Amino acid sequence: MHELILWNNSMPVINGCDKLVAPEDFLHADRILDFHVLIYVVGGAIYVTEDDIDYNVEAGGLLFLKAGVHHYGKYKISRGTRWHFVHFYLDSPIAHPETVSTGIAVKEYHLISDSMPLPKQLFQLQGTDIEQQIFALTEAAHSADAGHLWTQNARLFALLSDIGFYSQTANASSRSDSRSLSVRICNYLKDHMNEPFRAEDLEAHFYLSYKHMAAVFKKEQGVTMQAYHNMLRMEQACRLLQTTLLSIGEIAEKLGFSDLLYFSRCFHKYSGMSPSAYRKAVLSHY
Repeated sequence: MHELILWNNSMPVINGCDKLVAPEDFLHADRILDFHVLIYVVGGAIYVTEDDIDYNVEAGGLLFLKAGVHHYGKYKISRGTRWHFVHFYLDSPIAHPETVSTGIAVKEYHLISDSMPLPKQLFQLQGTDIEQQIFALTEAAHSADAGHLWTQNARLFALLSDIGFYSQTANASSRSDSRSLSVRICNYLKDHMNEPFRAEDLEAHFYLSYKHMAAVFKKEQGVTMQAYHNMLRMEQACRLLQTTLLSIGEIAEKLGFSDLLYFSRCFHKYSGMSPSAYRKAVLSHY
């Protein structure tokens, strides 16, 4: 995951900070930087791969990219996409003298180990204090007020601290990368339950590799994406058998099955009976 760690006795140092609008479609730069990057998307979406892990950052989403790691783009970022960025350095914790003897320069040191992991990615930050702090940070970068420039690193430290605390709350946990992605996949599959399951369609929609999505989905939902999609279709088939006069063939076609026999097999596996037997069983209760 290439996690960043914020130390409470080491000030981050800003290397650059601004807001941008993409004038045309483009791919994220292929590079290895010596500083960390914070990306916050205001409109559109940023697609970036870090060390072979694909990230999709939509509006209201935040992502950290780590220094010294290979970053590049697989998918085009659309014209008009708007985002804020902060380039910064994070030092290791500072050793502080505990005792200093006189005469002979003997020093004993201890390390302050208070630290906070920063989340790799956050979602749905529109209207939050974190979003306002990011906006204020980039606005101050253009200020002629020397006081604003003097306090920029302190502002960043406060922002990173709030991001770290925010990610540890119960509300933020539901917005984590994996969980949010699996929920979005669920919603996509619900919207496309009347179509055959196609891995390439998911990749094209989310701009992520199928392998990555499959691992995240199985971990969070406990089933495979294909099994979840099939369950949605079979539940819909049950509803249509109960509430409509559509023939079994029409229901199969409505749910995207071109082969009636395959539909009947899937339905039998799901319900334990054939579609016609299911319809009769339902009617027998009324």
